Amino acid sequence: MMEGILEYLYNPLVLSILVNMAVFLIVTLSLNLETGFAGIPQFGRVLAVIAGAIGAGAIAGRMMAAMMGLPAGIEYVGDQNFVIVGELNKALESNPLLSIGALILSLAVAAVMGGIMGYLASYPAIRLKEAYLGITLLAFGDALQIVGMYYDPLAGGTAGIVVPDVFRFVGTGEIRFLSSTLIILGIAILVYLYVQSLARSPFGRALKAMRDNELAAKVYGKDIVNLRAKTLIIGGALAGMGGALWTLYTGSFKALTYNRLTWTFWPWAFMMLGGTGNNLGIVLGTLVFSTVRSLIYAYKTELTAFIPINPNWLEYLLIGVIIIAIALFRPQGILPEKPELPLSRKKIESIRASLAKGD
Repeated sequence: MMEGILEYLYNPLVLSILVNMAVFLIVTLSLNLETGFAGIPQFGRVLAVIAGAIGAGAIAGRMMAAMMGLPAGIEYVGDQNFVIVGELNKALESNPLLSIGALILSLAVAAVMGGIMGYLASYPAIRLKEAYLGITLLAFGDALQIVGMYYDPLAGGTAGIVVPDVFRFVGTGEIRFLSSTLIILGIAILVYLYVQSLARSPFGRALKAMRDNELAAKVYGKDIVNLRAKTLIIGGALAGMGGALWTLYTGSFKALTYNRLTWTFWPWAFMMLGGTGNNLGIVLGTLVFSTVRSLIYAYKTELTAFIPINPNWLEYLLIGVIIIAIALFRPQGILPEKPELPLSRKKIESIRASLAKGD
């Protein structure tokens, strides 16, 4: 039975669905925290994602190279990139603990980079609202992508760079991709539990109060500026980890890959389909979209015989059709947001019974 499960998991299509779902689940949960719970129009999700990818690919890689006495300056992202990363991979393969440490270091740097982007984004969030804030965040994301593409010393420019394989502790070949997918899926589950605990905490209830009626939240003593800043920092850190995991999984970084369609509009579609403000709905929306997207990629050659357009455009058509259909027919998503009780239902019933007795 175990052999059958492993054979099923080794299927490239299954691996593609799982890794896409895991990475985009992390990014979409961060978006749901900022937009679904806090009401911030986050149209610049790609900003923190690409910052995290640069942090894991260029900055953490340089740190590892420097610690091992290898060139860590402009050489790291230049012609010697393949040679330096090759030396790093040999060291990571021979020392599993070092490889695990490199994974943790990469995620930590990515989270810090994403959090910094969230902190910087909080400044316009203090003064701007709704559409103006959304457009500003969108511009921030595009600006960082352009810097990454055309400033070669940062991360190789348009050519990109190869990044150290921090998953070497699980092996190479097929086992590497299966094990790294399962590790990323495990991290996504931990992020889900973390965001879910935030949503049920006093912090999460304050975010919903701010989202539903900012003036009323202010009257009750909530610091709106502080709440927005904390939300953007936490959301940015999580999104940065998502971008880092994609770079580490693919083993390379190219700024061109991190565009607003894939890393801003796709997560919006996942969130809208699953249910804004409902983390379980985010899981469902991400699973459905990731499955459909992977199937389109896997069977695009066969689809050519049945559809009058290039199958490569199907995913772009899909996102537009889904968003329009959801907005028209089910704006609350598949799983609408449910009210969160501050205490368990049993505890509330106990308090109610005590009050009825006059205790």
